[in-house]
Amino acid sequence: MSKKKTEDKQDEKKHKAVVNKKSLAFFEQYINNPSPTGFEYMGQQMWLDYIKPYIDEYYTDNYGTAVGVINPKAEYKVVIEAHADEISWFVNYITSDGLIYVIRNGGSDHQIAPSKRVNIHTDNGIVKAVFGWPAIHTRLGGEKEEAPTLKNIFLDCGCTSKEEVEKLGIHVGCVITYEDEFMVLNDRYYVGRALDNRAGGFMIAEVARLLKENKKKLPFGLYIVNAVQEEIGLRGAEMIAHRIKPNVAIVTDVTHDTSTPMINKITQGDLACGRGPVVSYAPAVQNNLNKLLIETAKKADIPFQRQASSRSTGTDTDAFAYSNDGVPSALISLPLRYMHTTVEMIHKEDVDNVISLIYEVLLNIKDGQDFRYIK
Repeated sequence: MSKKKTEDKQDEKKHKAVVNKKSLAFFEQYINNPSPTGFEYMGQQMWLDYIKPYIDEYYTDNYGTAVGVINPKAEYKVVIEAHADEISWFVNYITSDGLIYVIRNGGSDHQIAPSKRVNIHTDNGIVKAVFGWPAIHTRLGGEKEEAPTLKNIFLDCGCTSKEEVEKLGIHVGCVITYEDEFMVLNDRYYVGRALDNRAGGFMIAEVARLLKENKKKLPFGLYIVNAVQEEIGLRGAEMIAHRIKPNVAIVTDVTHDTSTPMINKITQGDLACGRGPVVSYAPAVQNNLNKLLIETAKKADIPFQRQASSRSTGTDTDAFAYSNDGVPSALISLPLRYMHTTVEMIHKEDVDNVISLIYEVLLNIKDGQDFRYIK
């Protein structure tokens, strides 16, 4: 047997599965449920129903951020956080012949839209539609092909007039989501839309489950936060950070797997699914807290990767870090392929390892711990 195969065998033995059948069933249901930015409430209710057995109390804010709390009377407060919203579209203009033009709700990718099936959410329920696109036969003839843009992608819901569209309950402002659903690929990857970042919401819920099942008593208050409206500027985290006023915040989100084609590692870094959680270096990341993450990963034999994030992380870490006179914050990222598509892909072992790392870090944080550089 080769040295590499021996090492691979050892790696396989070391991995400890965390996600069980019951939690995986919830994860699938949670991913399949639409939670577009600004309309996350159904998914938030689902998440709360799952996490309630593992927490002491919960609350929500006016815009739908959900918070599960363990030890609510404790003075020292630690947050673990993810965001709940997914990219989507809004109905923007209905033509006289019944076609629908859209605008973005979050960072929706116009290039993947043509031929996709969608759900238009109305007060009367879901209306099915498709993103139309002219046939290849009609696009030949020597002229440069027109690429999909926000100006030329459109929805067809089978109507022939604006009046017919409106009778279905569709109006300007209706939100639109893709209908693609969860699957497991090669018994190795979870695939679906909105893994960015409902995978994070799932993982922090699993941390709560482990704490309960393992009967761990934390010396501080733990606030498990599933925030809304990250995709349009970290808004949910911004709001809830001021309400909780935490002493520490550990955020989990996704980051790019750069091992697939058409991604430049020189600018995007060298990260891959299956190699473990990613710890970030950025001004918003508090170095002493980050060191604790890394030391914990090493002691617990959890594989991890490193990422440099320049001016900002682009995640809710920034919102927590710069709130309330400054909150020591760190980011644990989950490598993900094909971000902001309907086939986002994450490695099963990475999910287990992110859960394990957050769990182990919580066990290593002391009540009243002071993370300042100069004391």
